[in-house]
Amino acid sequence: MLFQDIVPKLELLSPAAPPVQKVFVDAVDMLNVFSPVFIAGFLITLAATPVVRRLALIVGVIDTPDAHRKHHKAPVAYLGGVAVFIGFMAAMLVSSIALDGEAADLAPVPLSILVGATAIALTGLADDIWKWDARLKIAGQLVAAAALAYSDIGIGAVTGFLQPIFGAPQDSLIDLGSFVILNGTFYYWVGTAFLGFVIISGCNAANLIDGLDGLLTGTTTIMASGFLAISLLLASTVMIHDPTTSLVGVRVALSLALLGTMLGFLPWNFNPAVIFLGDCGSLLIGYLCVTTILLFGEQGPSSLVIAGFIIFGLPITDTTLAIIRRKVAGVPMSTPDAQHIHHQVKRLFGSIKKSVFALYGITCAFTVIGVGIAAVVLLTETRVLVVYSIGIAFFGFIISVAIKIALIQRSQTELAEQELRDAKSAAAIVPQSKITTTSDQPA
Repeated sequence: MLFQDIVPKLELLSPAAPPVQKVFVDAVDMLNVFSPVFIAGFLITLAATPVVRRLALIVGVIDTPDAHRKHHKAPVAYLGGVAVFIGFMAAMLVSSIALDGEAADLAPVPLSILVGATAIALTGLADDIWKWDARLKIAGQLVAAAALAYSDIGIGAVTGFLQPIFGAPQDSLIDLGSFVILNGTFYYWVGTAFLGFVIISGCNAANLIDGLDGLLTGTTTIMASGFLAISLLLASTVMIHDPTTSLVGVRVALSLALLGTMLGFLPWNFNPAVIFLGDCGSLLIGYLCVTTILLFGEQGPSSLVIAGFIIFGLPITDTTLAIIRRKVAGVPMSTPDAQHIHHQVKRLFGSIKKSVFALYGITCAFTVIGVGIAAVVLLTETRVLVVYSIGIAFFGFIISVAIKIALIQRSQTELAEQELRDAKSAAAIVPQSKITTTSDQPA
């Protein structure tokens, strides 16, 4: 019997593979199908912004300039985040009812993401109107993180990082007779803690760079373009086994909705701005960016999460600098100052528009690096260790520069304080030769 006759018989003895639905998505077709999401986000935000601005002026929710950190010439309306939220929710509505073809079979944006976005927007809105305590703002952000954790969003990204170290989720992490802890349980709780951390960090990082007209809106537009590029790369390279559970459409919808709302708000927010995002808008933007980044690790290579955070590099850099700067200075983390990246760039260029465009350029560089890493991972199957090395080097460089700047600023502060003390001491010492008393002086 020939070998080629034996092989078919052996194949009959092996169990047949279960039928799996496999769908490959064309990136261009998906972009065309999801374009109504972008259009809805853009047009609704563009139309809602002047209405919200008028309402803010009527109720007196305005931002008054000062001589220290706020350099706009006249009071400007807040509540721009309300317009962004309206545009985003309109885009989400379109994504759930107006798509056809294969995209209609893909899983819609999970309700938990929309619940989290609502919690974040309401938290920021309350702070814009009533100036909430920082602890209340964090509580609102934790509510959003809990909504995501309820649907296991973000847990998969953490599992992808931990599984090579600890093993599969069904394996035992601790096995002491009747006391057993599975890896899956450990991954869930670590993922939940990580989720709360990145949501709070992302929201506040976006809030910190919202200091110049059009800065956060424009940089988010660039970042959303990067998120969209990675989402389309995932759609065209990662096999879909079950469209009803795939997050391919979710990532594309979120990226297009964020891109559309930012472009709709930017004409009103660019210098000279007639309306600001406020905490409602900046916190919501941070939440949407971080959520989209975490989704890159769900049903996709976990190393793409690093690529996403590199795209989000400007807010991360500014937040890292702020934390180290305030820690070195020995002041509370919530203490505002005029040493953020946008303040320093503005002092360098002397113009808001020039400063904003310079920071746009930096964001473009971060975005190109992040998308490039994602393309290398997805198209060439490069080992993940290479991506981790790039990420470690990238953020290590940021932290090193932050520490260096903080140490220089502390040295300058200490030198200035010492000079001030020396000047006071010199002024307090009056030479005895200049003190003359005579008996002819009147009593």
